[in-house]
Amino acid sequence: MKSSAPSRSRRSIRLLSVIGAVLVCFTGMVAAHAVSVRSTPVSYTPWLLQSTVDQFVYEIDECNGRMYAVGRVSAIGQGSQTFSRGNAFSFSPTNGTMTSWDPQANGPVRSIAFSPDCSIAYLGGEFTSVRGGAANHLAAVDTTTGTLIEGFDHRAAGNVNTVEYVHGQVIVGGMFTTINGAQRTRLASLNPTTGAPTTYLTVPAAGGKVWNSQVSHDGTRMLVEGAFTSVGGQNRRQIFMLDLGQQSATLSNWYSNEFNTSCIIGFYTRDAAWSPDDQTVYVATTGAWPSGTSTSAPRTGPCDAALAFPATPTTVSHKWVNYTGCDSLYSVEATDDTVYIGGHERWASNPLGCDRAGPGAISRPGIAALNASNGGTTSWNPTRALGYGADDMLLNGSGLWVASDIFRNGGAQKCDGLLKHGGICFFPF
Repeated sequence: MKSSAPSRSRRSIRLLSVIGAVLVCFTGMVAAHAVSVRSTPVSYTPWLLQSTVDQFVYEIDECNGRMYAVGRVSAIGQGSQTFSRGNAFSFSPTNGTMTSWDPQANGPVRSIAFSPDCSIAYLGGEFTSVRGGAANHLAAVDTTTGTLIEGFDHRAAGNVNTVEYVHGQVIVGGMFTTINGAQRTRLASLNPTTGAPTTYLTVPAAGGKVWNSQVSHDGTRMLVEGAFTSVGGQNRRQIFMLDLGQQSATLSNWYSNEFNTSCIIGFYTRDAAWSPDDQTVYVATTGAWPSGTSTSAPRTGPCDAALAFPATPTTVSHKWVNYTGCDSLYSVEATDDTVYIGGHERWASNPLGCDRAGPGAISRPGIAALNASNGGTTSWNPTRALGYGADDMLLNGSGLWVASDIFRNGGAQKCDGLLKHGGICFFPF
């Protein structure tokens, strides 16, 4: 059965260049090629305690040799110890040791980004206070102490779902129409010191919300996902691309009319990722099936699938698609040869089934790896307990980090069949 995961957002990948051996396969068949990360996760990562139900790590990131996790979190275990945190925490990437960092946000934190020197963390979410000080959906905090930086204005009139730092700007997206005293419709660029809205990005998004974003590796473009119908007066649904200049950000001509499709779940494009060379865009979706079609018909459109598109700045069509069979995907990342996808899917390569395994379907509970060249499902199959789903992935120089939940009565504690992986699972290279 399909469920709807809470919101999330993403930042760009900072480091990734992994080369693997690839043998050509057909979509729907298991590819016999090497994948980049191991199938067994490390044992030392912190985990969300089952004693506190419905916890969720929405986003995970790294800066200056520390991992940072944000979400709906309050009770965490690591080793033989337990920790109390206010919707954000930090730990060592090499041994899992928790730090004392605790901004104490009074509501879920959806996204995190960092200043270039990693001294400041910019937070977006549903909170209204940080460390007891008023901070409406937006805050800048010290990355060592967690203290709220009062000089950075923090007044968004609606949730902030995604935060990026690029070209000396803090770029935020969410459900606001005003932010720090200025009118901005769901997207804004802010001065990283004062929080004052700048004129770097003034492209409005018409619709319900901006949900997620990813900056290209070279810093010249940004993908944005959400529930909108137009951007800057141009037809854009589910996803669009910005060109990031040094002085201003403008709407790119990149788009696929395939995203004009209406799926049963109206907002369905949840995550995207860039190939390491920034030439391909990978997209992860929910959505069930296209409106007006039968569940017994072969899967079509961009619903409940992983798709690859050229990143060329023009109208494009997908290069390949891999269907889950009406199960949701919420996250995607990519190396040179492999595309990793996560959600609460049960299968991959399942275009002939809906809520069941159709002919040729491949069992891949909760996480899977696809051939980057043609979308075929690879042999990598660690499995992950489903819960609501893997809401975020991060590939860095160490491996693949997966952020998820312990929903459904704590049943999502396992990764590769191993306990104490609720919320975070790390597969090293």
